[in-house]
Amino acid sequence: IFYPIWCVVCLIQLVLHWAQNNADYVIPLYCFDPRHYLRTHSYGFPKTGPYRLQFLLESLKDLRQTLKKKGSNLVVRKGNPEDVVRDLITQLRSVVAVAFHEEATKEELDVEKALQQVCTQHGVKIQTFWASTLYHRDDLPFSSISRLPDVYTQFRKAVEAQAKVRPTLQMADQLKPLPPGVEDGCIPVPEEFGQKDPVTDPRTAFPCSGGETQALMRLQHYLWDTNLVTSYKETRNGLIGIDYSTKFAPWLALGCISPRYIYEQIRKYEKERTANQSTYWVIFELLWRDYFRFVALKYGTRIFLLKGLQDKEVPWKKDPKLFDAWKEGRTGIPFVDANMRELAATGFMSNRGRQNVASFLTKDLGLDWRMGAEWFEYLLVDYDVCSNYGNWLYSAGVGNDPRENRKFNMMKQGLDYDSNGDYVRLWVPEIQCVKGGEIHAPWALSSASLSQAGIALGETYPLPVVLAREWSRHINQKTVSTMKGREDPSYTPKQLKDRGVDFYFSRNKDVS
Repeated sequence: IFYPIWCVVCLIQLVLHWAQNNADYVIPLYCFDPRHYLRTHSYGFPKTGPYRLQFLLESLKDLRQTLKKKGSNLVVRKGNPEDVVRDLITQLRSVVAVAFHEEATKEELDVEKALQQVCTQHGVKIQTFWASTLYHRDDLPFSSISRLPDVYTQFRKAVEAQAKVRPTLQMADQLKPLPPGVEDGCIPVPEEFGQKDPVTDPRTAFPCSGGETQALMRLQHYLWDTNLVTSYKETRNGLIGIDYSTKFAPWLALGCISPRYIYEQIRKYEKERTANQSTYWVIFELLWRDYFRFVALKYGTRIFLLKGLQDKEVPWKKDPKLFDAWKEGRTGIPFVDANMRELAATGFMSNRGRQNVASFLTKDLGLDWRMGAEWFEYLLVDYDVCSNYGNWLYSAGVGNDPRENRKFNMMKQGLDYDSNGDYVRLWVPEIQCVKGGEIHAPWALSSASLSQAGIALGETYPLPVVLAREWSRHINQKTVSTMKGREDPSYTPKQLKDRGVDFYFSRNKDVS
């Protein structure tokens, strides 16, 4: 009995556990679907950029090694999954089932439908599993997905009170082998996709590799080795370094680690060491990840539409010059530019940075939010379709539970979270000689100060592409010298700790 398995990279324990008990042979299969390497729908950026591709290749190599140690192997193919599976069914002649994890958005659902058609034509059973969320879809305390609340807090309270997280499954020590005659196939190199291995920037906040092995090491480090989890709520809005946040997202996005396993480890840590707001906050964010996936199930393709979930008309602009300035970090707004340059150079950006650059694109520049969403899709190493589009919808004011005219003040945000300007200096070296928090508004400096810092606005550093009226309240007011608390960019000022997980999820109206 042969069971080809088309699956998310490493989150295969559930499928393998089932197949172990129902098969003589099992084929763990990963397909490099060429559609993943085409262009984004609206603005034609590459769908998969160099950082995520490298992370994927590392993850597959790690998965292959894990499977080999257990008597199996990872079969790798290039092609549409429905075509690859058809070829395997034809070649082996005795395949009785194909198993895979279910996804939430249209392109993936289209592939699932095509697979089902292939299997039906050949008399092969389909076995699917839902395993990518903390709470199982079938365990939600709502009569149907259409009854999912449109307010996160209502969702969170309901699942915390009425649902349980299912336990994880252990992978068997010995797995069923591949059937005779099946070649494992080579894991491709970036050049086969027209890309090169990205150079690791020494400034990166995510100097990590793909794969379950690295994911488990990171979890061990963040919880048990350093106890960093106990201060997560205070440090999560940081900007510099690897340890200001969990950094679990890239592994979660590719299925290298299960949210349920993270949950179990957090609960174990709370029982054996300590439980506080920070340990809970990690689970709180896993719930947000769940929520966006369930929102995608509820609304379908509407999460990709310009009008969003509310069918809201907004006169979005499509100015290519403004967009180029934004994506290249040449807006003349140092806090925005620093974040966009970090993304381009590393494939990663802090949560705080993502909130700010999204607000700037949609609210200050008035550009089509899908331009930003698709640019993030291209570059982010931790790109997750549901979280990415859910957050961009929210930032644009056309998503779940939007507040009217919610907007970030770039000057206040920069001074709150990078009060001494260290993060800006790290990524915008052409203005690094400006002292203190004044670096956030170089256009407000005197000619003498600019000259002393070696800056010629419009030449060595751009003039601002836009100036918001509300910024003036935070310029030339000696904010840095009067701020309380540390000036470390990995520190969250005390008065901001309770704002909520971030901009998108805060219930406070005054975020300016």
